[in-house]
Amino acid sequence: MAVKLGRYGIWRGAAGLTPELAAEVEKLGYGAIWIGGSPPADLALAESLLDATSTIAVATGIVNMWTADAKTVGASYHRIAAKHPDRFLLGVGIGHPEATAEYQKPYDKIVSYLDELDEAGVPVEGRALAALGPKVLKLSAERTAGAHPYLTTPEHTRQARELLGPDALLAPEHKVVLETDAARAREIARPPINMPYLNLRNYVSNLRRLGWEESEIADGGSDRLIDALGLHGDAQTIARGLNAHLEAGADHVCLHNLPDDANPLPTYRALAEALF
Repeated sequence: MAVKLGRYGIWRGAAGLTPELAAEVEKLGYGAIWIGGSPPADLALAESLLDATSTIAVATGIVNMWTADAKTVGASYHRIAAKHPDRFLLGVGIGHPEATAEYQKPYDKIVSYLDELDEAGVPVEGRALAALGPKVLKLSAERTAGAHPYLTTPEHTRQARELLGPDALLAPEHKVVLETDAARAREIARPPINMPYLNLRNYVSNLRRLGWEESEIADGGSDRLIDALGLHGDAQTIARGLNAHLEAGADHVCLHNLPDDANPLPTYRALAEALF
């Protein structure tokens, strides 16, 4: 693929991203900034982050197919790609059924949206697909550069690589809490993991496929599950947890600092020292 993401990037909600933060993240050596949530079809934030930097890639994680018109997204993609060649990756996905009243036949929606991106001239290598289950993972390899799984573990990465084959992009997100006190780390990680994700069918189904019992998913998640989905510890411990995704077959891992509303730079700096 043309866009070079590097081995590690950061994932942060759109509201918490600024051009100033992007410049700092680039200086620390990260390869990509992933815009979390459902950024609008104009992709203005992605453009502003690219304008403020010179080498780091920017990706969307993800543009929601139900709310962002594909033709508008396609035009936005071409505007940004012309201005910043080989630095923008368009991540797209369908979100989850509970968030969209008209959510029907999600697989068909993905296929039709990718068809529209084809018509808009968005290249296969310039886009990625949010994917968890086997069917959509396979589609991501067929119709895009590859997959951007969210709320996963290295075991999912291992299984995903087997489905994707050796050449497709695999760029999972993983939440981190730079905190050595396990109880405190779980207090930070559990609320954003539980609500909404442990109450959404696509994420719960994925965890069940990975072998997690209902008893560990229910009631806010067991400590073991929260520890698996929200890495905690010192920087070296978290770095080893992130690196496990690469060992399992990922090309790139984007770390998601918790809590979301905290200043992420101390965590980014500490992890950069451990990772690079």
